[in-house]
Amino acid sequence: MPLPRRVFLGTLAAGGALAIGWGVLPPRQRLVGADALPAVPGRIAFNGWVRIGTDDSVTVLVPKSEMGQGIHTGLAMLLADELDADWSQVRIEPSPVDAIYNNLATAVDALPFHPDDHSTARAMTEHLTAKLVREFGLMLTGGSSSIKDLWLPMREAGASARAMLVAAAAARWAVPAAQVQVNAGLIGHAASGRSARFGELAEAAAALPLPDTPVLKTPAQFRLIGQPLKRLEAASKIDGSARFGIDVVRPGMRYASVVMCPTLGGRVAAHDGAAASAMPGVRAVLAFPPPPAGGTGGVAVIADRPWQAMQAVKAVQVQWDAGPAATLSSVALMQAFGAAIDADDGFCYVQRGDVAAALAGAAKTVRAEYSAPYLAHTALEPINCTVQVGEGSATVWASTQVPDIARAVVAQTLGLDEDQVQVHVQYIGGGFGRRLEVDFIAQAALIAQAAPGVPVQTIWSREQDSTHDFYRPAAVARFKAGLDAAGRPVAWHHHSASQAIVPQVMARYAAAKRAMPLLAQGMAALGRGAQALGLDGRMPGAGIDKTAAEGAFDQVYEVPAMRVEHSVVEAPMPVGFWRAVGHSHQAFFNEGFVDELAHAAGQDPVAYRAALLQQHPRHLAVLQRAAQAAGWGQPLAPAADGATKARGVALHQSFGSIVAQVAEVSVAADKRIRVHRVVAVIDCGTPVNPNLIAQQLEGAVVFGLSAALDGAVTVENGQVQQRNFHDLPPLRMAACPVIETHVMPGSAHPEGVGEPGLPPIAPAVANAVFAATGQRLRALPLKLG
Repeated sequence: MPLPRRVFLGTLAAGGALAIGWGVLPPRQRLVGADALPAVPGRIAFNGWVRIGTDDSVTVLVPKSEMGQGIHTGLAMLLADELDADWSQVRIEPSPVDAIYNNLATAVDALPFHPDDHSTARAMTEHLTAKLVREFGLMLTGGSSSIKDLWLPMREAGASARAMLVAAAAARWAVPAAQVQVNAGLIGHAASGRSARFGELAEAAAALPLPDTPVLKTPAQFRLIGQPLKRLEAASKIDGSARFGIDVVRPGMRYASVVMCPTLGGRVAAHDGAAASAMPGVRAVLAFPPPPAGGTGGVAVIADRPWQAMQAVKAVQVQWDAGPAATLSSVALMQAFGAAIDADDGFCYVQRGDVAAALAGAAKTVRAEYSAPYLAHTALEPINCTVQVGEGSATVWASTQVPDIARAVVAQTLGLDEDQVQVHVQYIGGGFGRRLEVDFIAQAALIAQAAPGVPVQTIWSREQDSTHDFYRPAAVARFKAGLDAAGRPVAWHHHSASQAIVPQVMARYAAAKRAMPLLAQGMAALGRGAQALGLDGRMPGAGIDKTAAEGAFDQVYEVPAMRVEHSVVEAPMPVGFWRAVGHSHQAFFNEGFVDELAHAAGQDPVAYRAALLQQHPRHLAVLQRAAQAAGWGQPLAPAADGATKARGVALHQSFGSIVAQVAEVSVAADKRIRVHRVVAVIDCGTPVNPNLIAQQLEGAVVFGLSAALDGAVTVENGQVQQRNFHDLPPLRMAACPVIETHVMPGSAHPEGVGEPGLPPIAPAVANAVFAATGQRLRALPLKLG
């Protein structure tokens, strides 16, 4: 029966009050999970993040995947410093799946706010987003967010355990807790000379209640944070004892090799596995459909040995159903992006001043068009996953960046509950966003079903990996800028077009994880609220993908009239997150065009940028430090082969960090581009471990140069044309430049490190090529005609 009007209104008011009350509260605590940590003999859990052993060992539970970025070391440093642990006693253990490990920072960073926006509306939106993701989000390693996300939880976990140890010691010695000191795993009372090791007090301490508000150290008290400590896992990687996904070996394990439809998203129409079944070691031949979490259908062979499976799968006769991507062409897609820019204004991310009037009154107008191709991830570790299907259970060993999504997709694929699936996260031999996808994990579960009770490791060939990726979107951008009589920009108009990543990824995740629709509904509600607050609906729930235009709308150059817009083009080309995402190409577009403006104004590129950063002292300091370290303005030594040499500069902010790079480049008579030296400077807030930061900058430069000089994926008739490293060549050691890194000191909240070093390298090299040759390269990869 319908509710009486008074009851309805009263219920609505009560619900609104509850919603407002929930909204103003901070995100729920992240110290203790919904379930207690599994018991481990001799190692006592203090909270969801740390165990202390009776042998004095300190085991830090880490929910982030180690894929070469050193995150296990960086996160352990945060907890160990607040705990005052003996660093030599620190160990790492992967965390279980629990909502306390959800990645709040990535979701908040996905909101399309400008870095200079310090409004209350932004603070409210970020606060509510964090609350939603705490309950319904993802355990995710990506977005250069791990240290940023766990800066407080890890420190609070260490400080909480330290306070409990101090309380236990004070109670045992009958002294005030304020008189108890902790240093490097030892607890002492100076006045009485008594002391105890962590292990002696662990059991008594863990039985005490958690402190309400653990006291955190000040930066001046840090003992480990800020130090260039060596990586915890480095020795195991040197001696070969580290175990990546492809290194998993289980008793009785069999191996599967796959061939998927050459056309993206296609499936098997019919197959004949008789010849393959007759080959040595073959146990099963089967066809599988496109996984629910995205991907392409194909055939698989299970055999006793990897080589047997690889050879037998070639003998399977297959008729393919190409599907809707049969006519897909990367050339046609690039044309579609240009047509989209012609057809509409796109979604406007930034509008300030009257751009049309400023352009009309400008002393000079500069126009340019830039483009970037699709890119594959090309991680060195081939795609692989091991699954053992039991009676009402499944166990998974995988190199994954999203363990909870991996668990969910296996449960869905096998018709199990999520708590019936156990996921063991392995070291990752290169992620770059590819292992944010779970298509290969769902596929491995489907295949393992054909061998119940037996662990089956599915391994893709390099060709299958290269041609069945989720690619970095291609993009086109057009610029118009107006300069005044002094050459200063008075108007800036930037319109780009590409596919959107987030809608595709969210759809793939929603197909796997039951909580995703709840999160999507919550984000949609936030989007509607943002519109009501006058934020133009700039929320993920309102259908806006920040990653499409990041690096374009969030630039900080001080131009009085600016409009930045983006048009999304729908296409059956599978796209996904790639290192630095939208920044990876938008920085090339932006920094190339800024260099064009400097040239049109007849001014030095560094001085021109500096004049546009007078209200952004941190950016200016990074730019000036890079120029000084690189010897900007000083003559370069001539190249040994007589090639023309020059320097180029680029500055870009991404994932909260500011990076400037200066590239020294030579161009030979045969128009070959060679990068000799790169100076990279980063301001990432508090530098937790300068050694890890330097390594990440170096890796980002190498990865970015590989893409800038030779990276491109093309598609004809729905089929990717590049199949292996001869088509997608990584930078070789002989061509690798000298890379000098400089980390700016700081005490602000730490920001991202893994990706910010990539966006500036392509424009820095392109700008150097222009300085050397006078030829402006506006398309990636960088090739002189």
